[in-house]
Amino acid sequence: MKISNSLAQQNYDVVKARLSPQTAKPDQSQTDSAAFKAIHELASTVAKSEQAAGDLIAGGADPHSVIEAVATAELAVETATTIRDKAVEAFQELLRMPI
Repeated sequence: MKISNSLAQQNYDVVKARLSPQTAKPDQSQTDSAAFKAIHELASTVAKSEQAAGDLIAGGADPHSVIEAVATAELAVETATTIRDKAVEAFQELLRMPI
């Protein structure tokens, strides 16, 4: 199966738009949850990292600040991945319990 670059870019743009802090308009019940706030902060951190990288490419950013932003985004994504893995592991343990 071959995926073209344009298809991958379109899918990335769709996901990015949905996770964008500027376009997300959740209802009040979602904004009260800690999980929603964590996901929103993750999306915001990744967006800041992308903005810093774009500024560097355009020639208007300090390389040190870009490295710092990318490292912060990397840490946030790794943390989210670890939490997801732990949640899946806990769910699998529940499934293995005898009834």
